Amino acid sequence: MRVTLVHPAGFNFVPGQPDFSVLANRMPPIGIMQLASWLEKFGHQVALHDCLGPYAPPGIAANAEIVLASEPEMVGFSATTSGFMDAVDMALYIREKRPDIRIVFGNVHVSSLGAPILEHFPEIDYLVIGEGEGALLDLADGKPLADIGNLIWRDPAGRIVVNPRRDRILDLDELPFPAYEKLAGFPHAYHLPLFAYEKRYGATMITSRGCPYTCSFCDRTVFERLYKTNSAQYTYDHMKYLRDNFGVYHINMYDDLFTAKKQRVMDLCDLLIEKPLGVQWNCAIRTGHTSDEMLAKLKQAGALMVSMGVESADPGMMERHKAGVTLDAVRDTVRQIHAAGLRAKGLFIFGMPGETPETVKVTSDFILSLDLDEMNMTKFSPLHGAPIWEECVSGESGDFIEDWRLMNCLNFVFLPKGFSSRDEMDALYNWHVKRFYDSKAYRRRFAGRLWQHRWSLWHVLKHLPETIAAARYFSANKAQIEQARRDFALHPRQPLGLKPMLSTDLQVDNIVAMSPVKLSRREAMKQIIPLVYESQSACSSPVPGAAL
Repeated sequence: MRVTLVHPAGFNFVPGQPDFSVLANRMPPIGIMQLASWLEKFGHQVALHDCLGPYAPPGIAANAEIVLASEPEMVGFSATTSGFMDAVDMALYIREKRPDIRIVFGNVHVSSLGAPILEHFPEIDYLVIGEGEGALLDLADGKPLADIGNLIWRDPAGRIVVNPRRDRILDLDELPFPAYEKLAGFPHAYHLPLFAYEKRYGATMITSRGCPYTCSFCDRTVFERLYKTNSAQYTYDHMKYLRDNFGVYHINMYDDLFTAKKQRVMDLCDLLIEKPLGVQWNCAIRTGHTSDEMLAKLKQAGALMVSMGVESADPGMMERHKAGVTLDAVRDTVRQIHAAGLRAKGLFIFGMPGETPETVKVTSDFILSLDLDEMNMTKFSPLHGAPIWEECVSGESGDFIEDWRLMNCLNFVFLPKGFSSRDEMDALYNWHVKRFYDSKAYRRRFAGRLWQHRWSLWHVLKHLPETIAAARYFSANKAQIEQARRDFALHPRQPLGLKPMLSTDLQVDNIVAMSPVKLSRREAMKQIIPLVYESQSACSSPVPGAAL
């Protein structure tokens, strides 16, 4: 079968102007690249289209025409929440032009919401929830729909059928490397976050699926509770493949938590030390769970920087959203990282329930005290499958604007009760960012690394004309842009109030994570048993799976 897989662009608030997030960081869409290589392994023809890619045109129609030009029999969209309506608009365009093409949606948004998506969007034929390789291959092979695990579809009577979940892939080494060669402009026109690398070209790898921890803000509906990894040898071979075939010399390990399995990390480091590739890399670690020995090995194996999720420096906020991490452990871990000769990057979230101007200032003070090499503070966006979702939509902790296009961690869609307005949040956010990058410590480090960052500087200079033009546009039209933000209307087809579709295990995890008192999984299970029984009774069906 001829299949085209699409990474939708999502929403740019000022159409026609450069997307500055792409100028600062353009990452390859690893998900559809992995699916492409998997399908081709079994004889199917696959094309890729990245709507955020270097050669993608602006606009729904222009991108949809590129997809149509690939003559697909099936089109698959991999859409996050913020990119979902963009993908729907493209799907509708394709459906009107070529009604014979089958259209399938996957990724986290459909995994967390499930069947109601098909009720609201008739242009979508199938939803693939969870891990996508098996279901997508079965679709391409023409397997009977009722026999495809992880699939949500319509039967001939128009009823929506939810098939059972299929078993996860237990050995990730069975997967071929992602189809980097199918991505137009890779690697030269894709790039890692500015000033976070020394060597070019850069690429992204994912060497595990899932996460063993449950944070309040994280949606785990795709991989659920099972954490699996590639082996050390496979990861080494993947790095070598990128170097030898594409000239990649810096890799971001984009795993949720790269070091969760210590022995795998140590084995990989040993391979990289014994047979050096000359490749630098970054990865994420768990605060308080990283030894001096591991950090020394990471450095010796070519790691440049490690990042760690901290989220907040307010003890109450940390206990609520990032259980198991303490401020003392963060300080100690940063000292360990620097002692090993590595760079330290802190990851923080602004605007979760319970946030106030005071908690933000405490966090800002703490960040500056750590002497971090890099910092990333995202604007909190509730995710449908996350433990905190129900609290956010209930209104008990603040005001939530459920506009999927804005739920990209770049907008304050959630207003905690501790703030008077989103303008106040934006002002405080900008104050902190300016404070960090204007600090003497950061400026001193940055100046000392200018030559090391020459490729980032070259990238900035190369895009300077368009950046200056955009800055002039924003400056000259500031009032109109601000008014447009305030008057921004919900997409006319976006539904509101859809309930997440969570497995029993994830429901239990969410209850445990959000309980104000320590709760066992057994105790949490008792709270949801009646709900599970009611759900099963309502969804009984004579066909495999649950017809809604």
